[in-house]
Amino acid sequence: MTEQLLLQQIQEIQPLDQESMNQASAHLDQLTKPQGSLGKLESLAIQLAGITGTQAPLLERRSVIVMAADHGIASEGVSAYPAEVTPQMLLNMLHGGAAVNVLARQASAHVVCVDIGVNADIEHPRLHSRSIRKGTANMAEGPAMSRDEAVRAIRTGMEIAADEVRRGTSLFVTGELGIGNTTASAALISALTGLPPARVVGRGTGLDDAGVHRKTEAIRRSLERNRCDATDPVGVLAAVGGLEIGGLAGVILGAALHQCPVMLDGFISAAAALLAVRLAPACAAYMIASHQSDEKGHAAVLEQLGLQPMLQLDMRLGEGTGGVLALHLVDAANRIMREMATFASAGVAGASGEVPQ
Repeated sequence: MTEQLLLQQIQEIQPLDQESMNQASAHLDQLTKPQGSLGKLESLAIQLAGITGTQAPLLERRSVIVMAADHGIASEGVSAYPAEVTPQMLLNMLHGGAAVNVLARQASAHVVCVDIGVNADIEHPRLHSRSIRKGTANMAEGPAMSRDEAVRAIRTGMEIAADEVRRGTSLFVTGELGIGNTTASAALISALTGLPPARVVGRGTGLDDAGVHRKTEAIRRSLERNRCDATDPVGVLAAVGGLEIGGLAGVILGAALHQCPVMLDGFISAAAALLAVRLAPACAAYMIASHQSDEKGHAAVLEQLGLQPMLQLDMRLGEGTGGVLALHLVDAANRIMREMATFASAGVAGASGEVPQ
């Protein structure tokens, strides 16, 4: 698929079903509670109805798509961990030992691991091997990848989403793995929004103050070297992004094309979401912000996306962990819609003092 065909396809994303949203809102107002008293759970229920066209969708198969890739910028000392951790953690995840595996089991979610650019040869029966290149180049010295590779990353994410829909997935969670990816995310966000690097750079894997300064300078040099055009999202991804960021943007776009909700995890997922929205603004309606992470720039990106986080737990692990935790809120919203009594069915007087017939 050429870049032009990809851009044409994602323009086919449909708006939410307003009639289903109206019906869900009316039903919520009939339940035995003050109107709006369940706050974000009610907003979530209405959004899910609009996405799926169903008042209380079951969303039984939930897939956490973990895109894994390495980053050439890691050679600039922007992480507290060496690049070798990426393939090691990917194997740990494939064996079920990572935090996202534990939380996904609790939430009855399925973890899908995708090698889209890890700088190692990994074989495992459950690994989706879709490597585009063995990690990006050092963006402080030139473009992270070619434009064709950037398009392929987005397309790969869309293909993974389509494959999972064929397997019965009805809800997606974004996850990622890759040493150096908060640096690439911050650079991409800065390039797309004009926010200064210092505004969006955080401690990532646990950098000290000197490490944060080094990371900020690496991003500043990358932006200066590559001269990104904010009106060209694919070009920005190629210049200062990451393969897993492009892949996750593709997952988001693919989920929206198939009218599936997509639960965003943290900072890297938000960078991918921003890229997706710049490519196809209609996909924003399909996004749910699971939490606001402890990473410095996450709140700023959520503001750019117009999203309110469901949770705030001071997390900064990534992997999709925050997104999986928020699946329990999806279940709660849907159970409220399906199981809670109305004023009429319970024989309870409403705000007017009368029992509805």
